[in-house]
Amino acid sequence: MMQLRTLIFTSVMLPWILSSAAKDEYMEVIKAKTDTVDFPDYDAPQDTNQPAPRADELPTCLLCVCLSGSVYCEDVSPEMSAVPTLPKETGYLYARFNKITKIKNSDFADMATLRVIDLSENLISEIDDGAFSKLPHLEELSLAQNRLIKLPMLPAKLVSFNANSNHLKTQGVKATAFKKLTELAFLYLGNNELTAVPYLPESLHVVHLHNNKISKITDETFCKGNDSHYIRTNLNEVRLDGNPVLLWKHPNSFICLETLPIGWYN
Repeated sequence: MMQLRTLIFTSVMLPWILSSAAKDEYMEVIKAKTDTVDFPDYDAPQDTNQPAPRADELPTCLLCVCLSGSVYCEDVSPEMSAVPTLPKETGYLYARFNKITKIKNSDFADMATLRVIDLSENLISEIDDGAFSKLPHLEELSLAQNRLIKLPMLPAKLVSFNANSNHLKTQGVKATAFKKLTELAFLYLGNNELTAVPYLPESLHVVHLHNNKISKITDETFCKGNDSHYIRTNLNEVRLDGNPVLLWKHPNSFICLETLPIGWYN
């Protein structure tokens, strides 16, 4: 009888003891894990001095507005100091009011679709000579209000070129810089430091050379001195005001024009 009671006690109590021991061990493990959990300290001061991403580290169409072949990168923040990588189908680029300092050959490489580039009001002081020369369809190029002292090679299909308000000098603008631009109709070179008028192609309708340092012109500047019957019918607007040249001293220089230049006659 005693053996039977012992057997019953063992069969009942032993599992309960083992279960209780296992439970205690489990709770010890849980407590240990709980004690090592690190919760964020939301009251601690946050680091606000992390540098903001630079413009050249962001995708172009996140930084700019890309719309149907046009890319608008005007007055970009953070500051844009270089031409961004353009989508292959870009036909029109407007990147005014930035801090671009240099145009490299690689900026527009393989961008045959470009028709208009406007880089006005940047800080451009240097342009690689071949930066624009391989753009067969480029019609309008504006580099106005930059810091250029010389011009790069220009594509032959240009219709409008604007380099107003730079620091262009005569030695930085080759005499034949525009000779091969047979479709050029609008040429703006006002507010520079030119002392001579470059070759002006027959296709020109408007040429602005105001506020330079031009002191002399010849019978060949606008006309053909050896052809008294030559009439330059396309060229209907010439600005020479703000130059030291006195136009009354050169009456034969405008004989082929249908409209006299704007400038000083007294």
